[in-house]
Parts: sequence; C-alpha cells; structure tokens
Amino acid sequence: MIIRRKTRKIAVGSVAVGGDSPISVQSMTNTDTRDTEKTIEQILRLEEAGCEIIRSAVLDEEAAKAIRVIRDAIHIPLIADIHFDYRLAISSMENGAEGIRINPGNLGGEEKLARVVDSAKHHKVPIRVGVNSGSIEKDLLKTHGYPSAENPKALIESALRNVQAIEKLGYHEMKISIKSSDVLTTVSGYRQLSALTDYPLHLGVTEAGGLIAGTVKSSVALGILLSQGIGDTFRISLTRDPVEEIRVGFELLRSLKIRERGPELISCPTCGRTRIDLFKLAEEVERYVQTMKRPIKVAVMGCVVNGPGEAKEADIGLTGGNGVGIIFKKGEIYKKVNEDVLLETFMAELKKMEEEG
Repeated sequence: MIIRRKTRKIAVGSVAVGGDSPISVQSMTNTDTRDTEKTIEQILRLEEAGCEIIRSAVLDEEAAKAIRVIRDAIHIPLIADIHFDYRLAISSMENGAEGIRINPGNLGGEEKLARVVDSAKHHKVPIRVGVNSGSIEKDLLKTHGYPSAENPKALIESALRNVQAIEKLGYHEMKISIKSSDVLTTVSGYRQLSALTDYPLHLGVTEAGGLIAGTVKSSVALGILLSQGIGDTFRISLTRDPVEEIRVGFELLRSLKIRERGPELISCPTCGRTRIDLFKLAEEVERYVQTMKRPIKVAVMGCVVNGPGEAKEADIGLTGGNGVGIIFKKGEIYKKVNEDVLLETFMAELKKMEEEG
C-alpha cells in the first residue's frame, strides 16, 4: 500500500492539489494560445481524455487576453505559463487564469515579483514555482555544480530560494516543481525536496522525448516517486499530441493502483498464431475506450485458441481469425460474427456496457 507524504492543500480553480486530494493529471497545449479556436479544440479533446488541469504558454499580451476567451469555453482549470515578463503574469490573472507557472528568479527583481504576488493574492491564484536544470541561478551552479543524481542541491536550493521570496511577500498558495531531463536526477531531487517542504509537488521529467522514450523515462521517474508517496500532481511530457500524455498518465496511476479512470485495456503481443489484424483492432479499441469512464477490463486477443482463456478475467474481449470474430465475456464465448463486422459489433457492446453503468 502506498502511503502519501502529507502536504498542504491548495486549490487550482475547482481542482484541489495536495493534502488528501487525488493525484491530478495535467497537460500543456502545444497550439498558439493566441489562436483561441485551435487551443479550445485541443483542450476539449484533452478533457475528453481525462485531463484535469491544463497549462498554456503566454508569449505576449495578445496571448494573455486570449486566456479569457479560452477559459470561458472549457471546463477545467487553466494555468498561464510565464517566462521573464512579469506583466504577462499579471495580465493573465486579470483575464481569468486560475494558476500561473513562473520562475520567480527570472521576472526581473523583487519589485516585479511583488507586483505578481499582489495580483495573485487579489485574484486568489496559486503559483507554481517551476525550476528546471537549465534555469538555475549562476551562484548556485558555482556553489553546487550542475544538478546530478548524486548532487541535486542546486535544483533544490533554487526552488526553495524562490519559494522563500514569495513567502516573504506574505503568500503561501504555491506548489513546486524541480524538473530535469535526467531520470535519476529527477528522482533524487524530488526525494530530497519532499523532506524539506510540505508544499505540494508537481512532478515531471522535462524534455523527456517522443512517445516511446518519453513514456519510459517519465514512467520510471514518476513511478518510483509516486510509489514512495511523493507527488501531488504531474505531467507526462511527450513530443506528441498532448492527449497521449493524459493516456500515459492515467495508465501510470492505474498500474500503481493509485487511481482508475475508464477501462483497462489488455492485449496480447501477437505471435505466429495470429490470423487477424490485431494491431489495427487494438489501436481502434484503445482509442475508443479512452472516451469511456466505466472501469471495466477490456481484452484484445490474437487467436481463438488462447484468447478467451488467457483473458478470462476481462469483462469483455474480442479475438478471431480465418474470417470469424469472437466476442467473449469473463472467458466465455458471448457472440460469433463475421470478422469484417467484429470491430463494429464490439464497439456497440462497449457502448452498451458504458450506458448500463
């Protein structure tokens, strides 16, 4: 059983982060925020996949003003991602951002940070203090060296220094992230940071890579930390459609038995007995179950001989070969159909199970 470390609870819009609240799954849009139509369309797809908090880059004043249009069209909290220009942080909050992500050290000094914090207080907006390995202050790098698994002190001290700067201004609605592109540095850094603060932690491996490399690196680092009770919210960073980040995120939580959302999909790796286009079937079924909320187990198996038996714990599954498709439930054959209508028939059964609740 995983025992989460105790953290203070903050509110990002309607979503609680930290404390006893569920570990939330986030993503970030990769559209131009100023293109509100495309950004809204992407966020709505992310919502359908289960995204609970979304972040968008604010590059200029036009993007800050777009926050209002976007926020009014979506159903999950919207965080503005800000670098360097403190005015954009303030404008984003004035336009309805429900959270901001900043590196306080690169906003231009104490006076500008104070103005951002005053706005956050006024609008009741939490601040994510985000520090990456590539954005650490020079004096900390000189003292501690570049962050590594053996010595992540520069990352940790940078984050805590920036947190303390905000605390001195009388504000404590914060969460912290210290991201590295290195898995072991990420694990070591968050482990040590978690022992030094009770602020909620946002986990992530930055610049993790594409679908395969990014999934592996993120799952290893975050899986280790989450299994040790560290982490209150996270993003799986992939060079990919951000919807994939949400899919990976919830599968990670499911694998650790932390949270379940929608069906669990199991499928065989194929072998020489496979006589159906299993890759295509698995892909189509996987795409569909991502829209479902009922926590059932769905199987896509490659042959009639072993399919129902190997997946007998599945609530529903399909298999087939040589022109015949079989749908089974709990290991028992439920329906036989022609292979060319197997997918269509199976989808109808899934829809029926979802509607029945």
